[in-house]
Amino acid sequence: MNVPRWAKTPHTKRVPVRASLRQKILEVCDRKISEKGPAVGVSFYAFFANRNDDPELLMEAAEWWIRTHRLDHFEKAAKIRTMIEDMDLG
Repeated sequence: MNVPRWAKTPHTKRVPVRASLRQKILEVCDRKISEKGPAVGVSFYAFFANRNDDPELLMEAAEWWIRTHRLDHFEKAAKIRTMIEDMDLG
């Protein structure tokens, strides 16, 4: 099996995110890539409105982004999309 480079780092765990968050991440990444090209960056805040209407989901995204994968504030949307696509749904 061909394992992506990001999955080989020692801090990376394959922690699933809920289906609704997974879908939202894919939609936002697709839209950003379509609008601005494959080099566009995103932060986990891009997946949420400018209000804190679902703090548990926001914390789940932050946990996945920051603690689990130790990603930088901005990452390439294509990288995030690949990470989410490669993830087991549990």
